[in-house]
Amino acid sequence: MDTWSLLSICVLLGLTTRWAVSLNSYSGAGKPPMFGDYEAQRHWQEITYNLPVHEWYFNTTDNNLNYWGLDYPPLTAYHSLLCGHVASLINPDWVELHTSQGFESSAHKLFMRATVLIADLLMYVPAVVLYCFYLSEGSNRKKVCLVLCILLYPGLILIDYGHFQYNSISLGLALWGVLGLGLGWDMLGSLAFVLAVNYKQMELYHSLPFFCYLLGKCFKQGMAGRGLFLLVKIAVTVLVTFTLCWLPFLTDPGQVLQVLHRLFPVGRGLFEDKVANTWCSLNVLIKIKTILSTDTQLYLSLAATLLAALPSSIKLLTKPTLWQFKLALVNSSLAFFLFSFQVHEKSILLPALPVCLLLGDLPLPAVWFLQASTFSMLPLFLKDGLFVPYAVTSSAFVFYSVYLLSALEHSSEEELRLRPVRRLVCLPRVDLGRIARWTFYLSVAAMAGLSFMSVALAPPARLPDLFPLLVSVFSFLHFLGLLLYFNVVQIAEPPSPRRKNPKKTE
Repeated sequence: MDTWSLLSICVLLGLTTRWAVSLNSYSGAGKPPMFGDYEAQRHWQEITYNLPVHEWYFNTTDNNLNYWGLDYPPLTAYHSLLCGHVASLINPDWVELHTSQGFESSAHKLFMRATVLIADLLMYVPAVVLYCFYLSEGSNRKKVCLVLCILLYPGLILIDYGHFQYNSISLGLALWGVLGLGLGWDMLGSLAFVLAVNYKQMELYHSLPFFCYLLGKCFKQGMAGRGLFLLVKIAVTVLVTFTLCWLPFLTDPGQVLQVLHRLFPVGRGLFEDKVANTWCSLNVLIKIKTILSTDTQLYLSLAATLLAALPSSIKLLTKPTLWQFKLALVNSSLAFFLFSFQVHEKSILLPALPVCLLLGDLPLPAVWFLQASTFSMLPLFLKDGLFVPYAVTSSAFVFYSVYLLSALEHSSEEELRLRPVRRLVCLPRVDLGRIARWTFYLSVAAMAGLSFMSVALAPPARLPDLFPLLVSVFSFLHFLGLLLYFNVVQIAEPPSPRRKNPKKTE
C-alpha cells in the first residue's frame, strides 16, 4: 500500500476515534445550575451573538460574569461569535439570550461536537501531518506511524471530544508556529503563535522558547545587519497581529484592562482542584494557601517558574536549532505547569503538544509522559462519566505507540541519552536503559491499578479525596522526573549521530 493510502487510513482512524469519544457524555451534562464546560462554550456563543463587543467581558444585566463569564482572549470570543451565528441559523433557541442557558438536546450536542471536529480538521490535523512529513526524520512508514500516534493521543481527544473544549485550535496554531520556524518562515511562525496566544492565554507556556529561539537566531545573524532586520520584521508581525486581534477593544483603555483582568484572575488563589503540580502536591505536607498571603503565593510561583524555565531558555538562546527548540518547548511549558499560579489539570495538554513532537526522537520517554498526562486527568474524566473511553483510548495509545515506534527497542542508555545522568550521579556500572524500561512497566501498571481502584473502591469516610490525591501526586512525581530528564537531554548532551535536522534553522 502506498504512503498516501496509509496516511489516509491513519487520519480516518484518528477522526473515527474522536467521533466515537464524542458519542459519550460531556462536562456538566444534566447538572444544573452551572452545568459545565459544554455550557460555558455554548453560553459564550449566546453572549457574543446577542451583545455588543464592549459588553462581552463586563458584568451587566444581560451578562452575568458569575455564570461562565468570558475569560479567554478575543480570538476565542470571535470564534464563539462565528459558532453563534451558525447556531442561530440552525435553531435560534440554542443562542437565545437568557432563555437558552443550560440548553441540552441531541441536535445541539451534534452541532457542538461537529464544531470541534471541523476546527480539528482545519487547524490541528493538517499541522500534525505536515510536521511529521517535513520536520521529522525516518522513512515514510515511520512518518505515517508518527501521524497516527500523535492523532491517537488520548488526553487531547478526551478533553475536546469528551469533556468539551476547543484545545485543538490553540494547540494547532502553536504547531503551525513550530512548522513556520522549523521551515525557516519566521514571520509565518510568529503570526501563528501570536494567534495561538490570542485564542488561549495559556499558550504563554510556550512563549519563552519562541522568544528565545527567534532572538537567538537574530543574534546569530548579527545585530548590526541581517539579524537586526529580521528582529524588526518579527516585531512588526507580532505588533500588527496583536493590534488586529484586539482592535475592537483598543478604543477604550478600560476595555483592555477589563479583558486582562478576566484573563488573569489572580484572586482565585494558587490552585483550586487537585492538579498534578508542585503546589497541590506540596500542600499535602505544608498548607501553603493558609500560611502564605495571596501576593506571596503569586511571587513565589513566578520566581519558581522562571527559575525552572531559565536553563533551557538560555541554552536555546545560545543555540537556536530545531532540536533545542522542541526540547525547550517541553521544558518551559512543563515548568509553567508545575510551578505557575492557578494551573488547571487540563493545562497539561500544553506540555503534551511538544512531547508529541518528540515521539520520533525519544519514543519511550514521550509515550511515558503522554500516558501520565492522560492519567493525571482521571478525576475529571470520572466526573464527566468518561471512564470507558479513557480506558480504551489510553490502552490503544500505549499499544500502538510502543509497537509502531519500537519504543522499547529504542531504549538503550545511548538512545535515551542517559549518559549525562550517569556522570552527574556517579552511578555504578548498571544498565540505565534496562532500569528505564522496567520503571516504565511498573509505572503503567500502577496507573492501571489506580484507575481501577478509583472506579471500583469507595474511599475511606475520613479521606473522601484519597484517590484523586493519589492520582495527582503520582502524576506530579512523573512530571517532575521527566522535567529533570528533558533538561538534562537539552543541556548536557547533543542529539545522537543517527538523528539529523531535516533543515538547518540556524
